[in-house]
Amino acid sequence: MKDASWDDLQLFFHVATGGGLSAAATSTGLSAPTIGRRMLALERVTGRSLFSRGPTGYLLAKDGQELLDRVRLMQDAARAISDWRGEVLTLPIVSTAADSWTSRFVADHLASVWTPKDSFRMCYKTCDASVDFTYREAHIAIRHSRPESGNVAIRRSVKVAHAAYQAAGYDEKNCNWISLGTDTAITPADKWTFEQPDSWITSWTNTPHMLFYLIRGGAGRGVLPCFIGDQERRLVRAGPVIDELTYEMWIVAHDDERQRPEVRIVIDRLAALFADHEELFAGHKAAT
Repeated sequence: MKDASWDDLQLFFHVATGGGLSAAATSTGLSAPTIGRRMLALERVTGRSLFSRGPTGYLLAKDGQELLDRVRLMQDAARAISDWRGEVLTLPIVSTAADSWTSRFVADHLASVWTPKDSFRMCYKTCDASVDFTYREAHIAIRHSRPESGNVAIRRSVKVAHAAYQAAGYDEKNCNWISLGTDTAITPADKWTFEQPDSWITSWTNTPHMLFYLIRGGAGRGVLPCFIGDQERRLVRAGPVIDELTYEMWIVAHDDERQRPEVRIVIDRLAALFADHEELFAGHKAAT
């Protein structure tokens, strides 16, 4: 039985309940000869005589009736799986947009934002540029500055500090720096390194995550948010907090979308998550 395909078992069901090949052909769209060949093949696979063939049609043999009972159980199980899957697909969606660093932090603390028991689905977007709520690019955005216009609801969150970091054990005499490329740098923190006249940049990259790995790998010093750098044990600070890079984080939602219960839940959870790690974001090295 392990080699009997589900397609053939379903075809068997149509023959068994329809009383013959003609009825099965009508319900499946296959030709009667094709169905007949597949029923013979099914009998060979199972090693059982499933039908008593006669002028009045295909009558179920004893083994055929037992197989039909089993196929009905399989259909019930398949239907339950389909219904279960359908329930998931009908759940509402909440989409969030955040920069690369904040997205990583949320992923590392996902249980504080969403669990499989929640009655909604999540879409996590990494967006280092600003989000356009006009076109509903996201329901919730985590931003570096307060929006000055738009039909949005805003919530002030934590202060985010930055500092230069280097790999633990990095040679202090080495003056190499790592930066994002000028073509991909967006925020003041992205641009800080190459705007310093005395920075000797020997490596650069086009993604924040690769910047992190290069710093950790010992390619040079680079600027990271403190909530990223201070949580990595293989990194140490290469200087104090860079005050001019500190910004306030804002949780922003389209004013229409925030009325949805699931959107309000995610906003509250994000706000609580950031507040719980306020000292870490502020660069006070309260790593956990």
